Parts: sequence; C-alpha cells; structure tokens
Amino acid sequence: MRESVIYQEILAEGEQIGERRGEQIGEQRGEQIGKQQATEEIALNLLREKVDLVQIARVTKLTIAQVQALQSRLENN
Repeated sequence: MRESVIYQEILAEGEQIGERRGEQIGEQRGEQIGKQQATEEIALNLLREKVDLVQIARVTKLTIAQVQALQSRLENN
C-alpha cells in the first residue's frame, strides 16, 4: 500500500514537471512565431513602399526568397 502512495506521488511530480516544460516550450514557440510575424509585417510594409528587395532582406534579416514570397502574397491579395 505504501509503495502505491509513493508511486502516485512520483507520478504526480513527473506530470507537473512535464506540464511546466510544455508550457515553457509553448511560450518560446509563441514568442518565435510573434517575432516572425512582426518581421514579415515590416517587410510587407516596406514592399508597399516599393523599397528594394535586397534592402528589405538586409534590414529584416529575411532571405531574398522569403521577401519574394511575401511580395507574391501581397500581389495576390
């Protein structure tokens, strides 16, 4: 009986650790996505202002291909 209680305590502690780690990973991923979206929005605004693709890539640290993909998205809307 005592082993069952200890097992349940260990299991509960493991679940709590797993949940905390999952939350941390989720927060980090959310921050990354948010930063990427902000960078893309800046690039889109620069494209609307007719700024050169190379300059946009240099400023935003996006690749030329990424900027071109955003340009295509902008043209298709």
